[in-house]
Amino acid sequence: MDWVQDHWLDAVGWGGSALLVFSLLQARVLRFRILNTLACVVLIFFNAMIDVWPMAAMNVVLTAINVWFIVNLRAQRHDEAAFDVLEVRPDDDYLRHVLRVHREDMLRYQPDFSWQPGDGDDRAFIVMKGDETVGVVVLRLEGDVAQIRLDYVTPRYRDFTPGEFVWRRSGMLTALGVHQVVTPPNMIGAYYDHVGFRSNGREYVLDV
Repeated sequence: MDWVQDHWLDAVGWGGSALLVFSLLQARVLRFRILNTLACVVLIFFNAMIDVWPMAAMNVVLTAINVWFIVNLRAQRHDEAAFDVLEVRPDDDYLRHVLRVHREDMLRYQPDFSWQPGDGDDRAFIVMKGDETVGVVVLRLEGDVAQIRLDYVTPRYRDFTPGEFVWRRSGMLTALGVHQVVTPPNMIGAYYDHVGFRSNGREYVLDV
């Protein structure tokens, strides 16, 4: 108990510093901002307690900057203008590049994903935010039913809701004449129950 009483403030300082470093390791934009804000708040308290006011003031400014970004990022989560869905040819060079660069991460969520351009009646789409690639969707059309071959979001945008836009508000499915969407059975960390799909055993189904 004596050690805790004597060193608790040091523990706060070290904890805030560790959280600050941990925040810098985050690939997700929103998660980085939130963790960085928490770290700055802890360090404001620590530096104020030891009368290091320049560092306290700096962390106050960083907290304000982070809060501004968090408010704006959260506002974009449900903003239809934030994303665009662009159809590309299945053999498009940029699509091949995205699939190659992110293949290992894709297999973490769809371990059985395997696809070759021209393999059936497949349609490929790239989800964009400005000039940044947010994700990739590959569908196989069977009449008015679309089987999802791939539904991938890059780590940077996983705190956002591109799936809500793609499946509910982009108009992509209507343009294809699709009346039902069916997910693969082995997806890991599926989010579809949050965007209007219904569970059907190991799959999710969306009625358009």
